[in-house]
Amino acid sequence: MPPRGVKKGTKRARQYEHIKESQLDQGASEDKAEEVAARTVNKERARAGESQQVSRSSIEDISSGRRGGLRGGGARPERGRTRDQLYSEAQDKNIKGRSKMTKRQLQQAIAGKKGGRAS
Repeated sequence: MPPRGVKKGTKRARQYEHIKESQLDQGASEDKAEEVAARTVNKERARAGESQQVSRSSIEDISSGRRGGLRGGGARPERGRTRDQLYSEAQDKNIKGRSKMTKRQLQQAIAGKKGGRAS
C-alpha cells in the first residue's frame, strides 16, 4: 500500500509498486521492500513539492534516482547516514557541541562512545 497522501493509480503509486517489486526481486523481505519504496516515493514527492512537510535532507541531498544505491547494501563498507541526518539526531538527543562535530564525532556521540552526550 503506497504511503499516505499518494492516490491509487497516480504516478507515485505506480512508482511505489515498481520499487517494491524490484526490491522483492532482489531478495528483500516484504517489510524492507515496502519501507524502501515508501521512503523513495516520499523523498521524490518532497523534491517535487507534492508534500506538506519536507526535511532538509530530502531536498538538499542527491536525488534517490541519481544515488542509485550508493547508500544501499553491498560488499563495500557502510557509509551510513549523512552528516545532516546525524546532526538532526544529535539535536533530538540534545548533544552539546554538535555543530562543531565531524560526521565521525557525531556517530560516536550518538552511539555513546564519547563524552559529548547530554547527561
